Amino acid sequence: MTFSLVGFDMDGFVRATLAEDLDEGGDVTSAAVIPADAVFAGVMDSRDPVTVAGLPIAAAFFRALDPEVAIDILVEEGAQVAGGTELMRLRGRARAMLTAERAALNSVQHLSGIATLTRAYVDAMAGTGATLLDTRKTIPGLRVLEKYATRTGGATNHRMGLWDAAMIKDNHVAVAGDIATAVRRAVAAGIARIIVEVDRIDQIEPALAAGATHLLLDNMDPAMLRAAVARVNGRVPTEASGGVRIDTIHAIASSGVDYVSVGRLTQSAPAADIGLDFALL
Repeated sequence: MTFSLVGFDMDGFVRATLAEDLDEGGDVTSAAVIPADAVFAGVMDSRDPVTVAGLPIAAAFFRALDPEVAIDILVEEGAQVAGGTELMRLRGRARAMLTAERAALNSVQHLSGIATLTRAYVDAMAGTGATLLDTRKTIPGLRVLEKYATRTGGATNHRMGLWDAAMIKDNHVAVAGDIATAVRRAVAAGIARIIVEVDRIDQIEPALAAGATHLLLDNMDPAMLRAAVARVNGRVPTEASGGVRIDTIHAIASSGVDYVSVGRLTQSAPAADIGLDFALL
């Protein structure tokens, strides 16, 4: 998979992350313990089976502190690897490598954790014909990175923000008065993509008649989802959402919906067990 972070300031992210660790005092441990001319070789590897994401970001941390560091990335982004697989080899100034180590590992562990969980959900819904979507339930400031990780794991990105589609939910409806009024207002505002959350079958026709272009079927069981899909009858895409788990996603995705969205991909993914071992040269 090609590494691409459109709209993300990689240099700014690296600078801010390193500044968080270094402040004005720098890495006092490495400065005190490691000779200035010491050189390390290192190997980053997976301790468990993982779907890999974020190695180019790790490399950016090392290069920021040692522009001459030699880095060999050994696997592609999105690769599914066994425990014990070497992911990256590097050789450079020891102090710089130790200073960058935590930021580099945190990034790869977090993003690979998301990609690994995402791949598990994709595999669990295989054969249903539905597409897995992520959500906006991301850590503030890390949305582009986390949504990159879900793509790497095989999901498709849902809205990147509040700007790229309307999503009319229960609170919007409560203020507008009813679903039809809320949708008509979005249509009148010239919004092209209007996603409407419904949790009852009788909300479908008013939403469609008013101009909804996508229905989010919220917290419906598989039987109710099948009934909702039949009522929509292909007029707009349908998306199942709400409380989807790894053990329920296949039945939900088999209901005939076009999409299943899962907040857990970014909300609840555990960090992947990835390590980095150095040796003095």
